[in-house]
Amino acid sequence: MNWIILIIAGLFEVGFTFCLGKIKGATGTDFYLWGAGFVISVTLSMFLLAKAAQTLPVGTAYPVWTGIGAVGTVLIGILFFHEPATLGRLFFMTTLIISIVGLKLI
Repeated sequence: MNWIILIIAGLFEVGFTFCLGKIKGATGTDFYLWGAGFVISVTLSMFLLAKAAQTLPVGTAYPVWTGIGAVGTVLIGILFFHEPATLGRLFFMTTLIISIVGLKLI
């Protein structure tokens, strides 16, 4: 169950980076709505990470959480913010996924 909580925490990390990207060009009400989404996502992400770290080793939980956020943020950047999907980015994202899986297995 704690692995599921950790994965959800990582997805909320992706959520707050998405909101951060949307805040970049927002004004008026949109700025405040994306800002609220950012604050809510950060809060939930940190809370769930802390909850998962109660039973999972911190040396595993934190890197997995960060890795989910990093991979998700790269994908969000490519899909929604039209960032380049270069071979190098995809290669290192793949190595990061392999590392996350390796930490889970060990």
